[in-house]
Amino acid sequence: MAYRIALIGCGTVGQGFLEILNEKEKFLKKNYDFEAKIVGICDKLKGSIIEPEGIDLDKLLDILKRGERIENYRKEEAGKIEAEYFIDNVEADIMVEVTYTNLQTGEPATAYIKKAIQKGCHVVTSNKGPVALHYHELKKLAEKNNVYFKFEGTVMSGSPIFNLVESSFKGNEILEIRGILNGTTNFILTKMEEGLEYEQALKLAQELGYAEADPTADVEGYDAVAKIVILSNVLFDGKIKPQEVEREGITGISKEDVLNAKEMGYRYKLIASAKKENGEIIASVKPERIPLTEPLANITDIINALCFKLDLLGEVIIQGPGAGRKETGYAILSDILNIHFNILKEERR
Repeated sequence: MAYRIALIGCGTVGQGFLEILNEKEKFLKKNYDFEAKIVGICDKLKGSIIEPEGIDLDKLLDILKRGERIENYRKEEAGKIEAEYFIDNVEADIMVEVTYTNLQTGEPATAYIKKAIQKGCHVVTSNKGPVALHYHELKKLAEKNNVYFKFEGTVMSGSPIFNLVESSFKGNEILEIRGILNGTTNFILTKMEEGLEYEQALKLAQELGYAEADPTADVEGYDAVAKIVILSNVLFDGKIKPQEVEREGITGISKEDVLNAKEMGYRYKLIASAKKENGEIIASVKPERIPLTEPLANITDIINALCFKLDLLGEVIIQGPGAGRKETGYAILSDILNIHFNILKEERR
């Protein structure tokens, strides 16, 4: 089955997704009867193109690697295409939204997602802003328009969370979720335990591309807050907002704190947690000294991990990369494949 796919955003994640599609084209066709035709791309910085017959990914990726604009795919001049015009005029079955994250308002990504859903497109995103701030509204809108709205990549990149719960936890009640959801802070704390001061560890993280020039969202816990809000509202059917989450970053932790904790058999981790008590969700993001015997204590560097406390299975832990070009690109692919499998099931009824 063939799908027309359009991208809003073609940065690191978008290009990672396109690279995977290009590499896995024959594999996906043979194993899943899945074919993808990229019919348009709209990026604020790199340019835009609408190509109803499908874009040659080898050619496009070569253009992007050279740092050229997307319009160079064609020889003729092309005018600037705004995202709203793009959504209205590209004929797509699935819209992939991978623009920049805004944790204050969720815009403009939320507006793009709404417009695509209202047009009748399935939507896949890795953007935390719209899901953390407007999940229930977007979910209802997708149901009303009889399309799928998927967002696996918003919490742990390509490591499955929502797909795992949906496919493997049937019959279980989730009592609590607790984990390490920010690779940057986990890397910094790991390096501090190895002897670096906080400022040195942060600088190294920035040099390696793990931290932004302005690392506030990571080190002050805002990124992890957005993720625990998404988990709470999706898995617990909650309606909490980021400002309702107790938040503390890692900037107040010194190398001495980290080393003293280890001597006492503990390790500092920035822990995001949520549970439901008496119908209310209690969520927090804060540094915790956890025993070295606890599995989460042994998650180091940029790896993320999430522990589910279930009424039937007890504790189940999943760990894996929480960020990355190919890893988050894979999250987009996995969501699209799930849409494909669901459509096949519906057609067989």
